[in-house]
Parts: sequence; structure tokens; C-alpha cells
Amino acid sequence: MEKTSRILVVANRTAATEPLLSEIRRRAAIGKAEYHLVMPSSPHGLHRVVDPEDNGRDEAGVRLAHALPLLTAAAGTDVTGEVGSHDPLGAVADAVNRGEYDEIIVSTLPRRVSRWLKLDLPSKIGALGLPVTLVNPDRGAVPAAGLELAAAGR
Repeated sequence: MEKTSRILVVANRTAATEPLLSEIRRRAAIGKAEYHLVMPSSPHGLHRVVDPEDNGRDEAGVRLAHALPLLTAAAGTDVTGEVGSHDPLGAVADAVNRGEYDEIIVSTLPRRVSRWLKLDLPSKIGALGLPVTLVNPDRGAVPAAGLELAAAGR
């Protein structure tokens, strides 16, 4: 019997974009997988500093509701999702601690505007011990550099 992979997808503004949908379609053609999307909340302005835990969830919830049907269609199976912490690494760590995943896909904006890439989020997520694939409009879908070693040492 074919093993079903469990894949955690981390995206915010790129959750319903073609690079991520293409990667999900490609994986669906390879084998069975279950996908769960975690979308960090998005506080703006002073809310990012003063009360980030309390703001930005509604906006992220709207993006999540828009993305889930598109991801479900690409995957050919129901994709679940949640709005996570405003801190993307914290949102991923929370999801990993609550579920069992085989891999993490991180979808980002292009390098010139991606805060996640400036913070080196894919490498930090790799420290959680799972293989990480970066989906980025500049490069397509690639294993995040050096993370194969981090995942192998788990």
C-alpha cells in the first residue's frame, strides 16, 4: 500500500499563486499526500509592534478561505488550513508540534520583497528537523539550500 505523505505548507500572500499551485499539482501526480496550510496572521502598522497577537487574523482568514479551494483542486484531495501566529517560525513550530509531517513547503514572495527570505526563514524552519522545499517565483520549487543535512540529522 502506498504511503500517504503529510506535508505542511507555509504561505501567506502566495498561498493562491501559480508557483505554489504548480508545485502541489506536481506532487499530486507523483503520489498520495495530505496537505495542511498554515498562514501566519498579518498585523499591520503599529499593530505589528504593540499587539500582533490580537490583529491580522481576519485578513489572513480571508486569504486562507480563498486559497484552500484552489489548493484542494490542485492536490485532488481536501487541503486543511489554519491561521497561525503572527511570527511565521512560531506558526510553523506550533503546527509541527500538533501534527506529524514528513516535509514542509515554504512559499514566499520574490527575493527582492520577501521578508521571510531576508529573515532566512526556510533555514530556520529546517532546524525543526524536516525537509524543506522553497517555492519562490524567482527559482521555482527547490530544496532549501543545506536543509537536506539538517533533516538527515534529526
